[in-house]
Amino acid sequence: MMLRSYALRSLALLAVSAPVLAQNADEALLKAAVGEYAQHAEPDVLVAVRFSGSALTLEGERARRVALKPEGSGFTTEGGNQAVDFTRDASGKVTGLTVARGNMHVAYDKIGDAPVTVSHYRPYIRTEAMIPARDGVKLHVVILRPEGSEKSGEPLPVLMSRTPYGAGGSSDMVNGSKPELAASGYIFVYADIRGRYGSEGQFVMNRPVVHKYGDRTDTKLVDESSDTYDTVEWLVKNLPNNNGRVGVLGVSYPGFLAMMAGVDHHPAVKAISPQAPMTDVWMGDDFFHNGAFRETYGFDYVQQLERAKDDQRVSMNDDLFEWFLKNRNFEGAAKAAGMDHLPTAKAFLTQPSYTKFWQEMAVQARLTQIEVPTLEVGGWWDQEDMWGTQAEYAALRPHDGKKDKQHAVFMVLGPWNHGGWGATSRHLGAVDFEAPAGDQYRKTIEAPFFEFYLKDKPGFDLKDTASFRTGEDRWHRYDVWPPKTGFKTAKLYLAPQKSVSFAAPKGDDKSSVVTYVADPANPVPYRARPIQSTYGNGSKWRQWLVEDQRFVTSRNDTAVFQSPVLDKDTTITGDIVADLFASTTGSDADWVVKLIDVYPDDAPAPMAGYQLMIVDEIFRGRYNKSFEKPEAITPNQVAEFKWSLHGADHTFQKGHRIMVQVQSSWFPLYDRNPQTFVENIMTAPADAYKPQTQSIYFSAAHPSHLEVLVLAE
Repeated sequence: MMLRSYALRSLALLAVSAPVLAQNADEALLKAAVGEYAQHAEPDVLVAVRFSGSALTLEGERARRVALKPEGSGFTTEGGNQAVDFTRDASGKVTGLTVARGNMHVAYDKIGDAPVTVSHYRPYIRTEAMIPARDGVKLHVVILRPEGSEKSGEPLPVLMSRTPYGAGGSSDMVNGSKPELAASGYIFVYADIRGRYGSEGQFVMNRPVVHKYGDRTDTKLVDESSDTYDTVEWLVKNLPNNNGRVGVLGVSYPGFLAMMAGVDHHPAVKAISPQAPMTDVWMGDDFFHNGAFRETYGFDYVQQLERAKDDQRVSMNDDLFEWFLKNRNFEGAAKAAGMDHLPTAKAFLTQPSYTKFWQEMAVQARLTQIEVPTLEVGGWWDQEDMWGTQAEYAALRPHDGKKDKQHAVFMVLGPWNHGGWGATSRHLGAVDFEAPAGDQYRKTIEAPFFEFYLKDKPGFDLKDTASFRTGEDRWHRYDVWPPKTGFKTAKLYLAPQKSVSFAAPKGDDKSSVVTYVADPANPVPYRARPIQSTYGNGSKWRQWLVEDQRFVTSRNDTAVFQSPVLDKDTTITGDIVADLFASTTGSDADWVVKLIDVYPDDAPAPMAGYQLMIVDEIFRGRYNKSFEKPEAITPNQVAEFKWSLHGADHTFQKGHRIMVQVQSSWFPLYDRNPQTFVENIMTAPADAYKPQTQSIYFSAAHPSHLEVLVLAE
């Protein structure tokens, strides 16, 4: 939901002043530092050190050229906010450098004596404005214009992001986060939404659309679509030398706001890019997944956004596994934190099912036409909003008309966590994708998309979907998603001897069943403990979806099915659907299914034996017949539970194994199911939480499996 720039922090460090080097003032030693350097952790991030006059300078593609000032045994950058030191080997040869600011240290290795990287940094001038909405509420915006463009008369398009997180803006920010677009030249606008930070009015979480389409007369009916319209109207009329075209983009909550710019849009809006957009926070985004409540995330995020006009970060010192276990249910946790009066927390407590409240907040039902060209962007391991990207594309794709590209939807799916495409992103956690996927996306798709629609520049050649196929680790382009050409439908069955197979099962229910006891008093953790607050100090939240799953595989309340070692590469693509036949001795149950790539024991460190989740999702059993009207499960009766694990494009390489895990808790990201049916799990009494025996069937009559697309041979 929130783009907190974990992935961008090291980039921001560079953007303020790319690394530099050195030591003392000896000219020969300074010249020895000249060269090209690669970031040790992300070797695609390059910086150049040059000797100009009598001083060293440092620059990166995203960072302006800065002079290094000798200080002590090293250097400081302009302003003195960063320390730069270089390293030498025993012979005195310069081998690398380190940039430090506060407790952050970024190391670089010298890869050549000739500096190659050139800064594309373009300076911007910042101004601010208060824009009146139709009801008189004033909305705060920050405007960044390329230095000199106003006087030169250069007509530029507007590129806007609306946000609940505080409208910042500086030359360093736009050059660091959008280097290609910043170099080209845009009027960047960052806008506080209603009721947040510098904007007036009342904040409403994911404010539903209430105005009548095409009707601008009722000043009482305001929403994010109408506020966007009013903001754009002011911008095109009041910003000197704009070219009358506006693009809107954003990640997470700003992704939801970008989609709102394409709903009953202002005529000047010519392109939008919702990236990891919040789309339906009950069905599959931030607050619920298939009815299961995302307890820790809802707990933290609602306090952050609804306690005050600015962010109120939650950072607890407790292991949240123990803390939420102690407080039993969300009612107990909310009261303990004093947050049960906050609007969205009250909705959690009183409307846990898919009520009209949540349905009206959802976006996908409003996407009945493509009003403006739309570029959807998402990551395979997005810990917050994976669902929205694919759901919005699926809603818009039937209305696509790409003949003139003016009513078209495009999608990019890559090897990223939430917003990870803003960085170079060769790595995510321990996983190395062997390519700077973020840079590749921005340079070949995002920048050309806006250049084409806002500046009439050629170069945008995406037909429909670009997918970074993991495992194989390279980009593929498809005419539609899921792809239809070159793939065949298949079923990956749970099989005897706790295996998985593409062959249909033949056994009976007595011989083809695995059972385990799920105890709410000892739930399965969703990441290794201790579990920190979502955005708290030291939190592992941002990378938990690529965390090695061996920490839970050996538990006796997790059913594990694993293939033999693969004798050839196996590529699985498209929307992965779990079709689970199961029973429980209780009257309610949660089902979690994970598809996992198991690396060989002799794989290079740190991947030896690694268990990497590819797709995964939870389903709350009470909603098997209806998300609006939950029902108890009939105890000891086999039932079919079918739900999407979302999209993947992954090659299980020869020598790896395919694993499927099934479990009945994922705590405390998801609240515990008492496993006894109660009207409202948020307020479930202590005596409702009971251990139950779960049975997973893989017989001919009840063939539990995953529906997949497999690359045809």
